[in-house]
Amino acid sequence: MKTSFLYVLTAGLAFAAEPPNPKIDFDRFRAISLEVAKLRETRRISEDDFLRLAAEPGTVVLDARSREKYDQLHIKGAVHLNLSDFSEVALKEVIPAKDTRVLIYCNNNFEGEERFFVSKAAPAALNIPTFISLHSYGYTNVHELGPLLDIKTTKIPFAGKSVK
Repeated sequence: MKTSFLYVLTAGLAFAAEPPNPKIDFDRFRAISLEVAKLRETRRISEDDFLRLAAEPGTVVLDARSREKYDQLHIKGAVHLNLSDFSEVALKEVIPAKDTRVLIYCNNNFEGEERFFVSKAAPAALNIPTFISLHSYGYTNVHELGPLLDIKTTKIPFAGKSVK
């Protein structure tokens, strides 16, 4: 019994002693998340403000959901870049400058079409990591659609293969 406990303890210590990966920085992620928490609250916008800002020249509406869901149904005029594909190069291809106004939305902003806007657990809503990631890459003008909207009654127009 003592031998197996000692092995588990030793194995755990060996794992904890692994050298850090310079490409993974949880401490910086945590710090950025705390910075973004305050900023994000001032950047959550109404449906009307979203529509008004989206219509202004130079604004990018970004959909970070899967390509499959985007192709089926997305906000008209939105560009697609899956969150898992965010990189300096990929972001630069869809957002021209770090100070470009970027509007984001996610599955949890819409109800009434669950096939294409699958609700996530509230703390796992895509808007949260999208906002944090954009901030981490230095994008300074990000705004987030705030409310939960019924897809059948929202004023926001949609495009995609499933538009009726």
